[in-house]
Amino acid sequence: MKFSYLYKKIILVMLLVLIPLLLPGPKILDQKLVAESASDTSVVILNYHKVDDMKISLSVAPVDFEKQMAYLKEQGYTTITADQLLDNLENGTELPEKPILITFDDGYEDNYKNAYPVLKKYGFKATIFVITDFLDRYPNYITWAQAQELQQNGISIESHTVQHKSLTELNDEEVRSELINSKKAIDEHLGKDTRYIAYPTGTYNLHIAQMVKDAGYRAAFTVKYGNVDKASNIYALERVPIFHTENTFKSFYERLHYIPIFEHLGWIKS
Repeated sequence: MKFSYLYKKIILVMLLVLIPLLLPGPKILDQKLVAESASDTSVVILNYHKVDDMKISLSVAPVDFEKQMAYLKEQGYTTITADQLLDNLENGTELPEKPILITFDDGYEDNYKNAYPVLKKYGFKATIFVITDFLDRYPNYITWAQAQELQQNGISIESHTVQHKSLTELNDEEVRSELINSKKAIDEHLGKDTRYIAYPTGTYNLHIAQMVKDAGYRAAFTVKYGNVDKASNIYALERVPIFHTENTFKSFYERLHYIPIFEHLGWIKS
């Protein structure tokens, strides 16, 4: 069993190295390799944090973010909401062709200043998971006024808990407080029913997932690497993290297109 797992990992790494060399360009990859794995509903959920020029892994430069969004537009992707995704997973509601969900964790101010104008430019929807105690408190996070503007213009504001504590390190009472009070804060400030949460640091377990459901959330998002499909747990939805790298667009392109191939081979979805 261990040998088989190691063998798959070695082949995966070899593919990552060889595919860009063997294929002439993006169109060939799109048509020949992704088509077969895209026959069933499979949705990419992009996961960003910061959009600025800090040159750290979590900070995608504004120029790179613009290039990525332009590519999605040129390739015919349609941004969807979390509600649309869940309606499809639970009820089979039809999704647009090439659906994609764009998410941001933490609620940094640069999401409003740098990402929001680009999203508006391309007519894209998105979701920002905010740490509710940080709004109107720390200058590098969005304000409730900014959150209200975003919510009114196609950018859904959802929960990333109250204080961004790893839920697996808290007792049940503390977990319940983080879940309920963050939802309550967003509901009261924005006049909405908050239905979605992203786990801080991506940590959770089945007990916490049940608590999330009991707190009134419709679904929860992890940092587990993969696309979402009918086999996904709606309280542990996969996402594709996008980072700043030496070649950020190449990394973005590979993550966007290669995951369906690896999932089709049964290599990255457990």
